[in-house]
Amino acid sequence: MSRPLDDFIRHLSSEKRHSPRTCDSYQRDLIRLSVWLTRQGHGDWLRITRHDLRRYVAVLSREGLDGRSIARHLSAIRRFYRYLLREQLATDNPALDIRAPKRGRRLPGVADVDQLNHLLDATPDDPLEVRDLSMFELMYSSGLRLAEVAGLDVGSVDRVGGELRVVGKGGKERLLPVGRKALQALEAWLPLRAGLAPEHEKALFVSRRGSRLSHRSIQSRLSRWGLAKGADQRLHPHLLRHSFASHMLESSGDLRAVQELLGHADIATTQVYTHLDFQHLARVYDQSHPRARRRGEALATGTTLKKQE
Repeated sequence: MSRPLDDFIRHLSSEKRHSPRTCDSYQRDLIRLSVWLTRQGHGDWLRITRHDLRRYVAVLSREGLDGRSIARHLSAIRRFYRYLLREQLATDNPALDIRAPKRGRRLPGVADVDQLNHLLDATPDDPLEVRDLSMFELMYSSGLRLAEVAGLDVGSVDRVGGELRVVGKGGKERLLPVGRKALQALEAWLPLRAGLAPEHEKALFVSRRGSRLSHRSIQSRLSRWGLAKGADQRLHPHLLRHSFASHMLESSGDLRAVQELLGHADIATTQVYTHLDFQHLARVYDQSHPRARRRGEALATGTTLKKQE
């Protein structure tokens, strides 16, 4: 069963020009399916039925995959079978009518403003930490995705105008403002970068060997920063992006502006942050309104007021 799968991955890479990351994702999901099918005694993609794929979805669910991950698997299988149909290696697409289990809407994690300020105000201990702080300041200042910060070049930043040119999903460019603290962190990093990067290297953030930092390295350095500086939750790139969006919305209430800053094509994607904002307001209400607090808290407040009188 492996040869059609290998041909399909080459088709994605050479004909469709998908990124290596996307091709790896398709290959990983389809190999997982082929291994399971082989264990069930199947040796031919032509003989796979809808019933087989429904059983496979049930297996994925029992193994703990959420609805989003299962939907991604099914998307890969559907596309693979479209390719097999084109190559006359299948007579139908058994994945067409298979749906992933419904998933609950999970709200993104958000860091507290005071905690982020504490972490970003920490003093770097070495040149690589100066680089890390510059990266993290930019990510929180401008709401960057992991791929966006990894793809930044030295020429992406206009330090005089305080602007940043970013290439987002689908190759779409957007121009973003950069905060004062992020610009200061960049000013500290650039002289150190000059001592690490060869002249031909365009990347803004480079490793100690002078090459562009990988996605994995950025994730690892952010997690390490959080542990070293005393964060009370695990730091990851999306946490900084989500925190940026939520804090901007709390302060401005301008959903359209936050949509533009994040580079969301659909405002419905941005609307998840209105739920986060409401949760924040609800907590403030519960803690502050005398008719919303629990009876014990209200009695304690009443006793305190009497003593003060």
